[in-house]
Amino acid sequence: IVVVAVNSTLLTINAGDYIFYTDWAWTSFVIFSISQSTMLAVGAVYYLLFTGVPGTATYYATIMTIYTWVAKGAWFALGYPYDFVAVPVWIPSAMLLDLTYWATRRNKHMLILVGGTLVGLSLPLFNMINLLLVRDPLEVAFKYPRPTLPPYMTPIEPQVGKFYNSPVALGAGASAVLTVPIAALGAKLNT
Repeated sequence: IVVVAVNSTLLTINAGDYIFYTDWAWTSFVIFSISQSTMLAVGAVYYLLFTGVPGTATYYATIMTIYTWVAKGAWFALGYPYDFVAVPVWIPSAMLLDLTYWATRRNKHMLILVGGTLVGLSLPLFNMINLLLVRDPLEVAFKYPRPTLPPYMTPIEPQVGKFYNSPVALGAGASAVLTVPIAALGAKLNT
């Protein structure tokens, strides 16, 4: 239970890395909204169904919020501005999920359908209001660039020639080609 709790919290927060830092907060708002709505609904529904107690989703969202505020404080301590990290608004959407679970008499199908829809509709709205309160993200981006770029922001260089000379690629290709005849031979020998 603890492993799932930690991993799902980290997954939800990392799925929000698009908006977690304000340097490209508005750029990927749609992607953030989809990933965060999905991650919050999946994680919170898992906990609600596991415990059977309305209020668990709000507890889950509160843990993630505290975790993110700690990260915000860490960046602030490193000399970055207060607005460098925008803490996503999970709690109100999680409260709607809890309310759905309670109102539908703990029907898991209605929780997934109605609760998931409410999360998907409300989370982008709350986070858009949240972002409107942030100081100019472009100013933050140019004055305080992050030391490293995450993988999805890193430019992809053409890999002509490099890939074909890679022993890993050669091994992967050879094993993929050889797997089918070997599997066929094994099946024939078994019959």
